[in-house]
Amino acid sequence: MEYTHKSSPSPRKFKIVASARKVLLTLFLKQGNTVNSERYISKLRKLSVGLKRVRPTKHAILHPDNARLHTSRQTEEALHKVNFVELPHPSYSPDLAPSDFYLFPKLKEHLRGNHFASDEDVEAAVRHWFRQ
Repeated sequence: MEYTHKSSPSPRKFKIVASARKVLLTLFLKQGNTVNSERYISKLRKLSVGLKRVRPTKHAILHPDNARLHTSRQTEEALHKVNFVELPHPSYSPDLAPSDFYLFPKLKEHLRGNHFASDEDVEAAVRHWFRQ
């Protein structure tokens, strides 16, 4: 907001440049499966192959949390091999909680009031929302 005299020319508006597009990766697991370092590395390798096919000139930046499987030596070596850049995550930062991203409130709004019979129904609803 700017205070000006009535006869003053209107202030110039600067062109707003859209920020870089961001993509959030979410993995769904079958009920009863746990994520360990080997499974996480396997998913990273598959993701790397897919990204090279779709975006060959772009690099991926991962922002994992401090879970043990994200910080293990094997995971760090795998990240280096697939050429992912890892954005370090501070030990504790409420400002960077994953639930605070703009995406989750909109997704919650879409799912609010629905009752799902199974995990597969929830997964299908989320995928449908992403495609829209």
